[in-house]
Amino acid sequence: MLDHNNENIKDVYHELFDEALARYNEKQTQNDRRIDDYYEKILSGKQEKPFYEIIVQIGDKDNMGTKTEDGQLAGKILDEYMKGFQKRNPTLKVFSAHLHMDEATPHLHIDFIPYVTGSKRGLETRVSLKNALEALGFKGGTRSETERNQWYAHEKEQLSELILNYGIEWEKKGTHEKHLSVLDFKKQERSKEVEELEKKKMELQSENQSYEEINENLKV
Repeated sequence: MLDHNNENIKDVYHELFDEALARYNEKQTQNDRRIDDYYEKILSGKQEKPFYEIIVQIGDKDNMGTKTEDGQLAGKILDEYMKGFQKRNPTLKVFSAHLHMDEATPHLHIDFIPYVTGSKRGLETRVSLKNALEALGFKGGTRSETERNQWYAHEKEQLSELILNYGIEWEKKGTHEKHLSVLDFKKQERSKEVEELEKKKMELQSENQSYEEINENLKV
């Protein structure tokens, strides 16, 4: 397992929100409106989740087994994907990221806190997945074109571009999946016929009070 980042979530909450929390509490004239611990407030609330986790996997044990050459290639791609994640998504604060190369198939865990600055209500800097994604340019529209779904699709495209850089050609096919199309990829070898590879879809599952994860499986 390779660690890209591993910070305590409570420490990151202090880093992100303590200044805004102090300013908010100074403005409150009623003690019952003051917030003692912002992390505990989000954890016990219903509007926002304390953090989200994305799990990215390329292939499965049959075509991308960790000990195979293709599995090692998948690990390199996931490593590069992670290195660009925080730069692409500055409003999604990554506090934990692990690349697992010690199991059947390489897969990447990224835990992040979505936040917005300059808020007109509540804390000036506060947790908000919707506003964090809007700040990245993903404006919600229809039920199927939510900020989250647009962001999912964009991240899939980023992973697709990395795969292309390693000599893999991909073909997008529509499906009857509830949210996003599955990306089917074909591995292209220079001197051989194109070999189709079945992949997995990125799985995202929202984290709730009991830390239920948001997983989005990506088939490539």
